[in-house]
Amino acid sequence: MSGRREFMMDKEKTFIGEDGLIYCSVCKEPKQAWLPENNLLGVRIRYRQCACERDANAMKKAEQEEKERRVQIARNRRICFDEVAMKNCTFANAEEMTPVIDKAKKYVDNWDKMKQKSKGLLFWGPLGTGKSYVATCIANALLERNVTVKMTNFNTIVDTMFRAENKAEYMNKLSCCSLLIIDELGLERSSEYALGIIFDVIDHRYRSGKPLITTTNLPLKEIKGEPNIDKRRIYDRILEQCTPILVDGKNKREKTVKENMSYFKKLFGDKE
Repeated sequence: MSGRREFMMDKEKTFIGEDGLIYCSVCKEPKQAWLPENNLLGVRIRYRQCACERDANAMKKAEQEEKERRVQIARNRRICFDEVAMKNCTFANAEEMTPVIDKAKKYVDNWDKMKQKSKGLLFWGPLGTGKSYVATCIANALLERNVTVKMTNFNTIVDTMFRAENKAEYMNKLSCCSLLIIDELGLERSSEYALGIIFDVIDHRYRSGKPLITTTNLPLKEIKGEPNIDKRRIYDRILEQCTPILVDGKNKREKTVKENMSYFKKLFGDKE
């Protein structure tokens, strides 16, 4: 065995030491080791890895683990988002570092505590101020850490539950992910059936002991003072789990519309 190992070694990168063992010319560590004369194998020399080989193997292992990690992250991202473009909503791509973005980053930085204590967030504020973007930034940041996240909205949940053959299985999928993000609270249908499903989802999440993040255009005062009893019990359950954070400022959608209009005016040669 030792002879075959020695034959496989690159002779140009080895030398024979004073002790008769083969050494690596690069790291100067032995590639062989003496064995006791009375060993069971009946041989005197065994092969050993030098520092170069250990480093190369460690690097190869790390590369393989990183490859597997990226594959898992890509799979989790496909499960998380219904739209491919949402993968581009990241903290790095944010136009500016706002107080809300800073709070969202701190939430991610303290994710282990947030998960342990089941602490969620409720991003609320006027239309078009970037609530969904901030929530998606959190999702992407946690996905990069190989955390399982699902981002959806109540209308999608209601439609899926209506079509699902196994409703309990779908409900469990929403509960098993480490973080559930429900976008655009308040835009869902208000039928008794829909509100019943929505409460079940929120309540199931609450009982799972895992964090929930929601976004809404509804004013916080309206959420807290909702007169409809079915909606109120949903909102009360959400407020138990999610700390409200106001997202205000300029309507980013209006800004995008103006930029698009300006671009095409210049393209078409129209006067401002």
